[in-house]
Amino acid sequence: MIDPMSFKTEILLTVILLVIILSLNSLSKRAIRRFGRTSAIDMNSRKIIFYLSNLLFYLLAFVGISLIWGVNLKDFSVFLSSVLAIVGIGFVAQWSILSNLTASVILFFSHPLRLGDRIRVMDKDFDWTGKVEDISGFYLFMRTDDGRRITIPTNLVIQKGIEILNQDPPSKNDQEFEDR
Repeated sequence: MIDPMSFKTEILLTVILLVIILSLNSLSKRAIRRFGRTSAIDMNSRKIIFYLSNLLFYLLAFVGISLIWGVNLKDFSVFLSSVLAIVGIGFVAQWSILSNLTASVILFFSHPLRLGDRIRVMDKDFDWTGKVEDISGFYLFMRTDDGRRITIPTNLVIQKGIEILNQDPPSKNDQEFEDR
């Protein structure tokens, strides 16, 4: 039978690590909310960032707990590099996925484009003018003035010129999400 007292150092370090990770996660959520309010970032974009920050902190907790409980650092680094190599090969095979994800992050943090904005996509072949309905991790969805629903990959939104014709003020639903 395993004596729990023989692992008291590991148990204590695990509890301390979990408290630190949960505290940092809570602080990061507050910072994201504050940044979202000051930058007028819509609710859906903030949810994506919340999920990504949770994933980061859970990953850090997993790595930390693995190291505390004696996983060999050399074996762990081989495992981690193998997983990253497989993910890297997958992204190279589907470069458009990586470029769309990167473009979504750029749109989220530094582009003035928001949900509800009326925009015109500057393209010599197409005349797309309409209202932005949604921005996801891969696509921008807009309803054109003639009623069509257009889906544009986010990497093209970054590459093409976008003229913002007018901006909608933040909605009441966004404020209710912030108050929770």
